[in-house]
Amino acid sequence: MNDHVMDAAFRPAGLERAQQGVLGASLDRIDGPAKVSGTATYAYEGTPDRVAYAAIVGTPVGSGRILGVDASAAQALPGVLAVIHGDARMPAGQASSRAMPQFDTTTIFHLGQPVAIVVAEDPEIAREAAALVRVDTEAGADRFDVHDQPVDTTPKIGFLPPIDTGGFDAALDEAAVVFDRTYTTPVHFPAALEPHATTAWWDGDRLTLRCSNQVIGAARKTIATALKIDPDQVRVFAPYVGGGFGGKTGVGPEAILAAIAAEAVGRPVKIALPRRQTAYLVHHRSHTIQRLRIGCGEDGVITAMAHESVVAQNDQGAFLEPVPFGTLPLYRGKARRFTTSLVRVDLPETGAVRAPGEAVGTFAVECAMDELAEQLGLDPIELRRRNEPDVDPLSGKPFSTRRLLDCYNEGARRFGWPTRVPDPGSTRDGEWLVGIGVAAALRGNFTVEAQARVTLETDGRATVACDMTDIGTGTYTILAQVAGEMLGLPIADVTVRLGDTDLPPSAGSGGSFGAGSAASAVALACEDILAELALRMNAAPEELTLRDGCVAAGGRQVPLADLVRGEPIVALGKTRPGKESQRTSQASHGAHFAEVAVHAVTGEVRVRRMLGVFDVGRVLNRKTAASQLSGGMAWGMAYALSEDAVVDTRTGKFVNPDFGEYHVAVHADVPAIEVHFIEEVDASANPVGAKGVGELGISGAGAAVANAIYNACGVRVRDFPVTLDKLLAGLPPV
Repeated sequence: MNDHVMDAAFRPAGLERAQQGVLGASLDRIDGPAKVSGTATYAYEGTPDRVAYAAIVGTPVGSGRILGVDASAAQALPGVLAVIHGDARMPAGQASSRAMPQFDTTTIFHLGQPVAIVVAEDPEIAREAAALVRVDTEAGADRFDVHDQPVDTTPKIGFLPPIDTGGFDAALDEAAVVFDRTYTTPVHFPAALEPHATTAWWDGDRLTLRCSNQVIGAARKTIATALKIDPDQVRVFAPYVGGGFGGKTGVGPEAILAAIAAEAVGRPVKIALPRRQTAYLVHHRSHTIQRLRIGCGEDGVITAMAHESVVAQNDQGAFLEPVPFGTLPLYRGKARRFTTSLVRVDLPETGAVRAPGEAVGTFAVECAMDELAEQLGLDPIELRRRNEPDVDPLSGKPFSTRRLLDCYNEGARRFGWPTRVPDPGSTRDGEWLVGIGVAAALRGNFTVEAQARVTLETDGRATVACDMTDIGTGTYTILAQVAGEMLGLPIADVTVRLGDTDLPPSAGSGGSFGAGSAASAVALACEDILAELALRMNAAPEELTLRDGCVAAGGRQVPLADLVRGEPIVALGKTRPGKESQRTSQASHGAHFAEVAVHAVTGEVRVRRMLGVFDVGRVLNRKTAASQLSGGMAWGMAYALSEDAVVDTRTGKFVNPDFGEYHVAVHADVPAIEVHFIEEVDASANPVGAKGVGELGISGAGAAVANAIYNACGVRVRDFPVTLDKLLAGLPPV
């Protein structure tokens, strides 16, 4: 095994010498044909023999206590196989490797909390029977309004401790210019297209599940813990996952309940959460209240910055939205205060949704920078330039790579940013008020432990295998590109196997660490294969040239199949974070530019164009990376304009728990989006030099749109989303 710990900056020699020309190229996704032809198998697809179907019964109220369950009417319905409740292994919510929910509890944490599961011959019968189950309850406190609950300023949950350095209060008092505003963001759903689903079956004491899950290695252990069995008795498949956005990083109750149901009826069991039930059984992003205070000189150089937030969680949740996470290293300022306070509510659990912290935190800080620039009479890009730090302003660590200034400059050039930004409300196009906006993007970079097995087959082709998932991000393709580049193979000669916990454990998809971690493990395995090929060529590894399935060294060229000699060459690569991740401050960066039009009479907003320039280290595939970033930008636009999960504070119900009323961006909303890269391999990030991509695009995108809306019409909205009712009263006269 090539086991590499990132204790120093490192680049695999074989990757630097590679000549196949596939790594970084804009190649189509190799899993694309299977997906568009319908042959890709997702969690709910495929019908095992004698399969049964299940539906979850949820609590009818949002707080209090469960007094009893009457399942007699459901059990009498023809086609019902079982109604299960009271099993000590039944979870009250989502589970993860970091925190388990309560089991077999009578406490009600939120409306729709799982209390029973109905198993039937078909899904229609299961749903009908579930509606017949009566759950008797005792009333509770009904803490449904986040604004009416006491605020805990020292919560004991979350991974980001409070930060207060440099004497903030004194520095703010001494500042020549002071900025102080509060911004809010609402509840957001992950809203992945593929339902949260599981197909589960037992073979003796061994459990197999096809799950819609982003991190199946952790899921395997979590499921085993919940069911009180050994992880070796559990196998999880997730070869294709139709989006996750953080909502599938943990183990949903449907997976554990499907396993319990399959055991009870002695048959395979399928379950898929209906969209409206998904809102209650899958975590969401917390609402936030964010106060931004900035002190600076007349020249705009920041001396003090505070980002103080309040978020929500229910009584069994252990996640705290890290709102200021992206603000920490973004701008200058010795005096710094970053806090996240908590209110406890009787609502479904909050959790990590795409770019936890940065996605909503950048709304406040980047709108604040725009407002401060206007207060100072500075161009908003110039204000950001003046506050670009030389080292991490919190830790003092050097940046591994940071090309944010280049992102501003290149973005401004490509977008056509004017020398002087027009005054708000001064640019018209018929009945439309036109404006432009800019915002910075930042997402912390992480590398986690990952393994991958690479096999050079007897026919000269290669197979890559690990339990990594592809949630639509292009994992199959980029791992094939890394192996193809290092072993001198066309992509068509590389097979990638993913999504099976019997394969070597990898990173999983989440936190933007999957691509860099898994690709690094593949590269390290290929290094070992190159060393073996060099021995067989009687040459040093650095003397090899690999291209189009052949190896050349010392004046001779040999097909790979001939060097393999009838016995596959197998290598295992393993990468782990080390001292280098502690020595340096690592993040991906970018700059968003937006142009919007606001109708002068109706207040309707149309985004006309968006452009982003990004620093993400080595770009493994320009097409899939650009797709990830443009998708994030579209989502950030929707956060700015429409996404808002509304809670009925009388009942704890979501008013809009489905795609009919929870308004994500659709094709008609999304303009032409341009994505460009400032590429610099980051040898401190991981062996392949790639930084996180998946969550960067959403960070700051919404703020750029909000800033452009203000520039268009002169109305500054600080309570998101920016809907037309918030604009109408302040629109300039026609």
